[in-house]
Amino acid sequence: MPAPDTEQLIAALASPALRELAARGRIQQYRKDVVVVQEGDHGDTLLIILAGRVKVFATGADERELVFDIHGPGEYIGEMALDGGPRSASVMTLEPTTCSVVTRTTLKDHIAKHPEFAFELLAKVIHRARRATDRARDLALLDVYGRVRRLFESLAIERDGVRTVPEKLTHQEIADRVGSSREMVSRLMKDLERGGYISVAEKLVTLKRPLPPAW
Repeated sequence: MPAPDTEQLIAALASPALRELAARGRIQQYRKDVVVVQEGDHGDTLLIILAGRVKVFATGADERELVFDIHGPGEYIGEMALDGGPRSASVMTLEPTTCSVVTRTTLKDHIAKHPEFAFELLAKVIHRARRATDRARDLALLDVYGRVRRLFESLAIERDGVRTVPEKLTHQEIADRVGSSREMVSRLMKDLERGGYISVAEKLVTLKRPLPPAW
């Protein structure tokens, strides 16, 4: 497979300031299932995703994973460690991924030249902090079904009147996203299919009718 054209990948980024920053970084390609950021490590780099997908996750003492988010092209990771503190989560590639790796020094110089990018970066940090707050609230206040329902409704997009979750998710991946066991998720999925609320084809979930508020 030919190497991706990094100039085209950078040109596809929506933000002009982000395009310029990515062009100043070091292009790095990763295979699938590679940990590119390790929770607890100290780092001073920002990774701008040009192609591929990654998951942001934490691992408990029992080796169970909790997936915080999935990111694709145009997103960046590692911003929480730019204060010099340890990485707050791990990041693993879900497929072959290309990133522009930007050092803290380069980022500071970029912000000095483009102050508006500081607001873009701040908005991203605030958005992710809010998502983390929502996740903590869901874990504390919702049962497993409620968390699965919230996940599907947040991911689903409507096309031609049909709402479908665009990500191919295994039962284990759903469990990791909602902080549950795969067995519990499998039972819920089977019940929802039997009830005519969802259909699953090739790991794609279609919401056939509104999910009930409780199960």
